[in-house]
Order: sequence, then C-alpha cells, then structure tokens
Amino acid sequence: MTASLRTPSRAQLLTDRALASLERFLHIEAVSGGVLLLAAVAALVWANSAGSASYEALWHTPVSFGIGPWIASQSLHFWINDGLMTIFFLVVGMEIRREIHEGALSDLRQAALPIGAAFGGVAVPALIYLVFNGEPSSRHGWAVPTATDIAFAVGVLALLGRGIPGNVRVFLLALAIIDDVIAVVIIALFYTGGLQLAGFAVAGAGIVMLLAMQRMGLGSAWPYVAPGAVVWVGLLITGAHPTLAGVVLGLLTPVFSTPARHSPMEMLTRATEALRDRIHSQDAGQLAHPLRDVRQAQREVLPPVVRVQMALHPWVAFGVMPLFALANAGVALGSIDLNAGGASAVLAGVAAALVLGKPLGVVGTSWLLVKLGWCRLPDGVSWGGVVLVGLLAGIGFTMSIFIAMLAFEDPALLGAAKSGVLVGSVLAAVLGLGWGRICVGRQ
Repeated sequence: MTASLRTPSRAQLLTDRALASLERFLHIEAVSGGVLLLAAVAALVWANSAGSASYEALWHTPVSFGIGPWIASQSLHFWINDGLMTIFFLVVGMEIRREIHEGALSDLRQAALPIGAAFGGVAVPALIYLVFNGEPSSRHGWAVPTATDIAFAVGVLALLGRGIPGNVRVFLLALAIIDDVIAVVIIALFYTGGLQLAGFAVAGAGIVMLLAMQRMGLGSAWPYVAPGAVVWVGLLITGAHPTLAGVVLGLLTPVFSTPARHSPMEMLTRATEALRDRIHSQDAGQLAHPLRDVRQAQREVLPPVVRVQMALHPWVAFGVMPLFALANAGVALGSIDLNAGGASAVLAGVAAALVLGKPLGVVGTSWLLVKLGWCRLPDGVSWGGVVLVGLLAGIGFTMSIFIAMLAFEDPALLGAAKSGVLVGSVLAAVLGLGWGRICVGRQ
C-alpha cells in the first residue's frame, strides 16, 4: 500500500528555500573567487611587463557622461572605484539587511559568536598593524588589514571539498558579512573628509523619493535607479565616499513583497489558465495580458531584497569585483621603495596583521566567549574549524585594497599597503588550505 504524501510545513519550505539560496550564494562566491584571482594576477603581470605604461594610461582615460550642458567627466579608475563599486556595496547592504531579517543576525544568541569573533578579527589586526606603524604618516592605514574578502575566502574553502562541515561554511560566511558591516562603519567614520551639509540635503531628497516610490507600490527595480543616483551624488557632495550610497539603498530595500489584492500563486494560476486557453489564438495581442500577469507574479514571489540581490550578485561577483581587481591590484613591484617614509613598515604591518592578527583575533575572542559561557560552538564546528575560519578570514584583498586607497595618498605607502594585502592574503590562503587538509584528514 502506497503511503500518502505529506504536505511540507511552512517552516520546512522556508528552510529549504534558505538552504537553496545559501548553496547558490556559496557556489557563486566559490567560482568568482577564482575569477577574482585571475584578474589580480593579470593586473600584476600587466603592471610589471613591458606594457606597464598602457596599464596606467588605461585607468586614467577620461570617461564622460551627461546630457546637454550637464556633463560629468572623470577617469575610468574613478568610475570603477566610486561608481561600479557602489553596486558591490548595494549587494553588501542587501546581504546585511537579509541577515538582520532572517539570517545569522536575526537571533542575538545565534549571532553572538560570529559577531564577537568578527570584532576580535578587527581589533587584533589593527593593533598588530599599529605595533609596526607608530608614525603619523603610516598610522592612518590601521583599518587596511581588518577586512575579509568573502569571494576569496569562500572560494578557498570550496577547494577543500565537502569534507568540511556545513556549519563551518555558515560560520565563515556570517563572520565575513559582519566584517563587511564593520568595514562600512569604519569607512564612514574614519575615511571621509570634511563633510558638506548641503550634500546631506541632496541625499535626503533621494531617500525621500525612494521611500515614496516604495509607498506607491512600485515593484520593478528600474525606477529606483533615479533616486539611487540622487543619493550617490548627495554623498559625493558631502565628502563621504559615494559608494556608501549602495549600503544605504541596500538597507532600505524591502524584505517583504509589495502588498497585492491577489497572491502571486493565484495570479500565476489564473495567468497560466488564460495562456492555455489562448495559446492557439491567431491574435498575439490576447497573450499580452496573461504574460504581463506572469511577469508580475514572478516578480512578487520573492521579496525585493532577495530578488534584486539574486539578480545583481552574479554581475558583481563576475564583473564588478574582477574589474576592480584588474584596475587596482596592478602594483609595479620595481617602483616600490621600501626605504621611503615607512613603506616597509606598512607592508610588514599589513601582511602580519592579516596572517597572524586575523586568526588570533577570531580564535582568541571565540575561545573567551565560549569559556565565559556566553556562547557555544555551532553544531559540527570544532576548534580546528574555528582556526580554519580565522585563517581564511585573513584573506582581505578587495575590501582591504579599497580601504588602502582611502587611507593613503602617498604612492609609496599605497603601493606598500597593496603589496602587504597581496602577500598577506596569499599566505592566509595557503595556510588555510594546509590547515583545512589536516582538518579533513582527521574526519
């Protein structure tokens, strides 16, 4: 006798959807880590080849946008770092919004350990960097080694195969996202110039426009480009880094679908029936209305914060971030003078902070929180897994290079900082792979 099928509960459906989204997210991050590495290697080779002049010339090429008398002309490097990276920060903001709503940051007891580990992974590297760099000229780079590159870290973890427990991956992902939150706060507080109040009025107008459009029930993402651009321009005028507009917009993205008179499933059912009835019609116009309903229902099945992030994430992972790496990782090694103005201390401080400071901060803080009884290790995560997360958290790359460019104007110090990020990130990846192999071997 065949057993009757049981209908999955709402909790099961939500869990399955969350796990599927996480698996897709990790897959994109793992593959994009390899693309990011190739872009960084290509930049290094190009910047140190006979065609190095063309590398520098390309990023200084002026690019103009405008209509009539309103024209904005900046270098290609500016549009990548201050323009396209806004989309990267938009995805970061949406990740933070989702984590606060239904992820690792939604439950304080669940989030306490990765939050504590992330703060330890920021404080200890900053202190180690300052041990190497006490001079005012180099001290400003203390935040460079505090960030974690999600794509690289998850990509290296993926190389270890399925022998690594799933909760280790979740712990690393949660810690890296919290790292992003801290990095955004650091950029906003410590790496902005003198703020111009007029810019806040412009940014505020953009936010009001965005909220009004949400209130009107506009579900398509395209109309929100205009208020997003206004917020970006406003923050640019203030003197704050304009990419923070992406974080603001991401945090304001709704976590619930637009209210409608009919549920998306009901709309899909009715539209499908209409299409079935009219599919053989000679009048193609009769198909337009049900097809429009299908598109609308498809859009409303997922809340905007999920839908937009899923749409943008591959473009960011395989386009924006590799392009940023290609434009910024090309350090001309022969031009770095380690004897000039503390450059050697910057390089050593960044590298040591990433390789030693990150695991010491993550593991030490985690051990202290567990020892005090304030937290416990997630199921399936051993202390060896925590060490692995700490080592991989030392892969700074994208965000670390971004902060370095905000911290240093001196080309010698900036080149040394970038070199320290590259050296430290590679060493952290190698150590993480080695330790991961040992952990897998013990399973």
